Amino acid sequence: MQALSTAIDGVFILEPKLFGDARGFFTESYNRRVFEELTGAQVDFVQDNHSRSAKGVLRGLHYQLHQPQGKLVRVVRGAVFDVAVDIRRSSPTFGQWVGVELTEDNHRQLWVPAGMAHGFVVLSDSADFLYKATDFYAPQHERGIAWNDPAIAIDWPLAAHGIAQPLLSDKDKAAPLLDQAEVYA
Repeated sequence: MQALSTAIDGVFILEPKLFGDARGFFTESYNRRVFEELTGAQVDFVQDNHSRSAKGVLRGLHYQLHQPQGKLVRVVRGAVFDVAVDIRRSSPTFGQWVGVELTEDNHRQLWVPAGMAHGFVVLSDSADFLYKATDFYAPQHERGIAWNDPAIAIDWPLAAHGIAQPLLSDKDKAAPLLDQAEVYA
């Protein structure tokens, strides 16, 4: 596995080694020792989540203000554009984002440490999205930021994938802009 640094300190794109032949493939999707060596993060994953979403579904930008979650995310079926936004007010990259396409074919993963808002949009007909979390889901602490906040200016690849308007939950439709949101110190 190799780790690619991003413009936000602590956020990494992970590319696992794939061993394949005519029968199929094998890959080690997570190894604590390798993960720690590559990212410098010593975390304890306590929850695994699996979501399936249709094309054009945009989930995010989500985070937990208390009990913040680091997330190691990947796609096992389909394709998504995955985004991490730095919402640590004291960070030199506050309000900046990184995005990467995660697909069943490229096997890439994104490490999104605590202190980030996270979201993704489905680019394929549907996608199965898996993530390991470093803390338990706590709905009372869940917060969101508008996916289309002009101050963040995420370049979602919607038109390139035939998505006129993303499909949002009511919660995501009502999410505030970054300058109105509760964020980390």
